[in-house]
Amino acid sequence: MKYTILLIVIYLAFISLGLPDGVFGVAWPDMRVDFSMPLATAGMISIFVMSFSAISSFSSGRILKRFGTGRVTFISCLMTGLALLGYSKAPSFAWLMVMTLPLGLGQGAVDSGLNNYVAKNYSSRHMSWLHCCWGIGASLGPFIMTKTLAANKEWRSGYVTIATMQLILAAIFLMSLKLWKSEEAPKLVESHKTLERGKTSILKSISPWLGILMFFFYAGTEYSVGLWANSMLVESRNIPKEISGLWISYYYGALMLGRFVTGIIVNKLGNRKVIRLGIMIAVLGAILLYIPLGSAVTMSALMLIGFGFAPIYPCMMHETPRRFDEDTTKTLIGYQVGAACIGGSALSASLGLIFSKTSLEALAPSLLVLLLTMVFISEWLNKRTV
Repeated sequence: MKYTILLIVIYLAFISLGLPDGVFGVAWPDMRVDFSMPLATAGMISIFVMSFSAISSFSSGRILKRFGTGRVTFISCLMTGLALLGYSKAPSFAWLMVMTLPLGLGQGAVDSGLNNYVAKNYSSRHMSWLHCCWGIGASLGPFIMTKTLAANKEWRSGYVTIATMQLILAAIFLMSLKLWKSEEAPKLVESHKTLERGKTSILKSISPWLGILMFFFYAGTEYSVGLWANSMLVESRNIPKEISGLWISYYYGALMLGRFVTGIIVNKLGNRKVIRLGIMIAVLGAILLYIPLGSAVTMSALMLIGFGFAPIYPCMMHETPRRFDEDTTKTLIGYQVGAACIGGSALSASLGLIFSKTSLEALAPSLLVLLLTMVFISEWLNKRTV
């Protein structure tokens, strides 16, 4: 019974992880008008959020060792909820920058801890379905913000709603702490020597670094679509913001659906084949996004990209313990989540600078370049870890 309840709590934790992720990209066109900021400054916010996430991810081994995944999940959700509430009250752009600290730190360590726990204790099917729950949160956030804006309310009201949901989830995690203590302690606590051996193993071979690079490029690509696609639709293709925000929600919804489908097929096909298939579908979506064939095709392209992205992160994560030894895996998962955070900030900010100098229509060709880079890295890693 405790096992089942804990699994439900983990599902809720993944929803909590996804809730804040797609909101900023939908709200930014209105936020930047209020704060009189240029388009590219969204990349600055992303850099700070993801950098703080990376710091907590790289430190996750010691944080989890000291506090355990249950406490880290509760504290992280509480921090992100309070940070989102701080966004809603922001009197200036500088205040948003301050709120990136609790938002980023709250996201990083719990992401590493939950992925490590699931990769070790559950099948690839569960990993995909749990990341499907992240997709539920990531699609629900933009949906709430879009409906708030469509009702002629300020973006601040949308952030209040989402922050309230996060704080309710934090209360649930607080009540579940005893479940974590009984289920996870023997498996998640590592010694200092084990962590150091993992770090040493990473430094001795190129293969772990290829895995880290894969997460860097994937997360940067996925986050960039969520951040910049809405601005492209509104400011370049003249799609009403009430519609464009829903399309971003559909993008995350397709990602969610794709992860549910992945959970059905992955045990039969294997992680590596599903990753290849996902990248191919995303490439097709990026090509359709590049060709201006009308609103219906643009919406379908975003959904194809999201559906194609779906298996990459969970399957790469679940494959990590199968590519590397246990000591390397324990540290490498934290490194991979940290690399994903850095990729999300560095690539999205870099694309923002490119768009400010060229056009938001550069999004689709940029995605194609990034996806082809991922193909190269993934296949190289597969050959080295047969």
